[in-house]
Amino acid sequence: MSDSNLNFDFIIVGAGSAGCVLANRLTENRRHRVLLLEAGRRDSNPWLHIPVGYFKTIHNPKFDWCYETCAVPGLNGRRIKWPRGKVLGGSSALNGLLYIRGQAQDYDDWAAAGNPGWGFNDILPLFKKSEHQIRGENYWHGIGGLLKVSDIYIRDRQNPITAAFIKAAEQSGIPLNCDFNADSQEGVGYFQLTADRGRRCSTATGFLRPALAEKNQPRKNLIVQTNAHASRLIIENNRIVGVEYHRFGKIMRALAAETILCAGAIGSPQLLQLSGLGGGELCNKFSIPVIRDLPGVGQNLQDHLQIRAVYKCNVPTLNNAINNPLRRILMGLEYLFFRRGPMTMAASQVAIFTRSQPAINRPDIQFHFQPLSSDNPGEGVHKFAAFTSSVCQLRPTSRGTVQIKSPYLYHHPDIQPNYLSTELDCKIAVSAMKISRQIVKMPAMAKLINDELLRELTFYN
Repeated sequence: MSDSNLNFDFIIVGAGSAGCVLANRLTENRRHRVLLLEAGRRDSNPWLHIPVGYFKTIHNPKFDWCYETCAVPGLNGRRIKWPRGKVLGGSSALNGLLYIRGQAQDYDDWAAAGNPGWGFNDILPLFKKSEHQIRGENYWHGIGGLLKVSDIYIRDRQNPITAAFIKAAEQSGIPLNCDFNADSQEGVGYFQLTADRGRRCSTATGFLRPALAEKNQPRKNLIVQTNAHASRLIIENNRIVGVEYHRFGKIMRALAAETILCAGAIGSPQLLQLSGLGGGELCNKFSIPVIRDLPGVGQNLQDHLQIRAVYKCNVPTLNNAINNPLRRILMGLEYLFFRRGPMTMAASQVAIFTRSQPAINRPDIQFHFQPLSSDNPGEGVHKFAAFTSSVCQLRPTSRGTVQIKSPYLYHHPDIQPNYLSTELDCKIAVSAMKISRQIVKMPAMAKLINDELLRELTFYN
């Protein structure tokens, strides 16, 4: 074993959406020595910075953990791929760039449930501090923050099939909403993106890079180690005092006054269980010494199931342009010289937040609309003109688990989301699909659609 003999004030495990932000904020105080550990690589690949690059990076083991769920009973035994970032920036380097904070009432509910400081009025100043909003500063938004927030390029918003979808939603009774991150989330409108002048703004780009090159003078109190896979927490006298991790074939150790887990919904419970901080029965199964019997670790997993429908069109969509070699070249040149066009697209262009039943007091389902279609990111678009409309439940009641299946850190844990395991979730899924079909039957859309591809009705995370 190689002992690094490094001592820090803070060790952050995981340089993803949370870890990069914490690394920046903690090292603002130059007295804090911080070690940031990331199991993945540096974010040097260009596709990690081109917005549409998610087609190249998702399901790519160079950048993605490539998790897959167990067979899900509620989905007739299907296994669902769960992309998660394995690179500086984590999933914020792979995701769809959609800037949605969440509903104010949800935060207020958390505060009311016994979590002081989590009410929306408590966290709004923090959202504003982090944000650089292209539309300027107002009650809801801030400028000068490190997370760049931009609008979809105006020409891409004029896509006929996209405009028709928004009109159809309005015809179905859903109001227009120009800002989902303001006083109300209900309605239909265009997403804003975590992007800056045609480039993705991951947390590595927005928060970590400024700390590493602040006015060309890196913060000397921040050390970042990539390819550093945490294997267990070091615990002495019932206190976590550091982290053991594997790096380039060596076992390293680092000690700190505080250790912060930012390894995500999968990596964090896995590391706790490998360290003997989990259910005693589970740890004993793999001969892991039980430090603290905490059966709640890895329980209460919640996820938004997306139900996707693809519709064939009688008008061109982005499928046509992408499948045309000349058009692809022109797209590339437009992005290269002007940083605009289809290569700046997020995973979806249009959102709808609405209610599955009129009596509900706030939106409980969300739609994502794309003027293109594919079976999976990374597999290319369909050869025919089509668009995608997917819908998810915002507050699912189904609960799942994350559990190690071996004592080895390189073995993925078992992920069981238990989708559609409650009657309420099943009812909302059915209502959501009825609303989806109602929208596309409105006059603005019905004339553009040839067929709903039932064979493309799939479930994905």
